[in-house]
Amino acid sequence: MTSSNSDELLQTTRDARGVVTLTLNDPARFNALGAEMLAALQQALDAVARDDSVRVVVLAAAGKAFCAGHNLKDMAAHPDLAWYQQLFAQCSRMMLSIHKLPVPVVARVQGMATAAGCQLVAQCDLAVAASNASFATSGIHYGLFCATPSVPLVRNVPAKRAMEMLLTGDFIDAPTALAQGLVNRVVEPEALDDEVEKLVQSIVQKPRTAVAMGKALVYQQRELGVDAAYQLAGQAMAANMMDAAAQEGARAFAEKRAPAWKS
Repeated sequence: MTSSNSDELLQTTRDARGVVTLTLNDPARFNALGAEMLAALQQALDAVARDDSVRVVVLAAAGKAFCAGHNLKDMAAHPDLAWYQQLFAQCSRMMLSIHKLPVPVVARVQGMATAAGCQLVAQCDLAVAASNASFATSGIHYGLFCATPSVPLVRNVPAKRAMEMLLTGDFIDAPTALAQGLVNRVVEPEALDDEVEKLVQSIVQKPRTAVAMGKALVYQQRELGVDAAYQLAGQAMAANMMDAAAQEGARAFAEKRAPAWKS
């Protein structure tokens, strides 16, 4: 396993399976998404996108908070439209990189996730939360509607639930987040790493090509009408079946044995 310096804003580790863990490491500022943190995340995600040996990304955080979103103190110190546009464009690019990555990104949520931090959880493909985690799109408390966080939020949570979070800014707890579809699993804090590992292990056992094609297809078809979605999905499945891993899987099924996939 490789590891970055413990003093770095974003710690990166990787195991022999190709599981990359990115750990937000600014606990004193609740892992806020300032320009430096966003740049570090962008660089790490770009590196993953170029590396065909990566299988899964786990997005974790150090300290009591998962991520408090943007730093309002910094924002108040820069009352300039161009500065704000640059910050939100930088953040949106990073979120879209998660969306477009060919491997699943799993959020490991150990504390509060607010505003753009809640957006980060919603943008990840999967999320596992500790039972004491909490979530809010809290900008409205300070006169700022969480517009960019609303993009992945309304694609995860039913519309009225999302609107309630956006308009009130109130926190929801982890069981509520699970019930509303914001996270996949909730466990006691001491079991968080084991639960993340269960999810990761299940994914890395599957062919990377099928996972990558599947992730892309799910997000593409979601934005289409049902006729176009079925057309796109049918084309994707046909292309997937031409892949060596799917051919081996089909033969293994016919021969009543486990697939022998190449790593």
